Amino acid sequence: MDALALLLPEGLDPLIGIVLIIASAFTSALTAAFGVGGGIAMLTLMGLFVPVAALIPVHGAVQLGSNSGRAWHQRANVRMDVAAPFIAGSIVGAVIGAFVVIQLPDAWLKLVLGAFVIAITWTKVPGIDKLTRTGLAIGSVIVALIGMLVGATGPLVSVLFAQFFANDRKALVATHAAGMVAQHGLKIIVFGLAGFAFGDWLPLIGAMIVSGYLGTVYGTKLLERMPEESFRKWFKIAITVLALDLLRRGLTTLA
Repeated sequence: MDALALLLPEGLDPLIGIVLIIASAFTSALTAAFGVGGGIAMLTLMGLFVPVAALIPVHGAVQLGSNSGRAWHQRANVRMDVAAPFIAGSIVGAVIGAFVVIQLPDAWLKLVLGAFVIAITWTKVPGIDKLTRTGLAIGSVIVALIGMLVGATGPLVSVLFAQFFANDRKALVATHAAGMVAQHGLKIIVFGLAGFAFGDWLPLIGAMIVSGYLGTVYGTKLLERMPEESFRKWFKIAITVLALDLLRRGLTTLA
């Protein structure tokens, strides 16, 4: 424990470090199998132990590693015709967001995002399957801007990509990973330029990324065995639960 303590940021208990490393494996497996849920679960757990000032940048770094590992491990199923314009639009959206700072109440943002995710999960957006690459890039600019306001972009990106991959769960999960690499990568750049000391957290981040990759390998095997119909059912359930939790937290804040 003493040796582990030397690798952790000051004030973080070694036992907590072990819990986070193990949890990274389980949450990565969850996302690799169902395409959603792991990132928010990890953020919730980290929020109990990691200082507020470090929570978002450290979580973003862990998720960057986790999604990079998933995108690599499932690279054969990544649809670059969807991922490339999404990534390009995300970059433009991040640049715009860096100059346009909009302060909106956190509670209302959670309510709007939760309601939107539920709506798009249970309905088919007309004509989205015919959307051109240019149209997708423009749409991802908006998604990136929304993501900079609400932070939790995973469920939103998942339900948007689900509109394109109605019968291909493997492409959905893999392409979502590629898209989130861009989202989290841009976040890390912003925090790095702002002066966040990632060096203090690198050993823990590295260990969580390694354990997360092991979880990705297991989750991918589960995805391979899962019937398409079962995946769709559990995907919708997971997305809906996450959206309802956003609504709950928004209403709680307003109350």
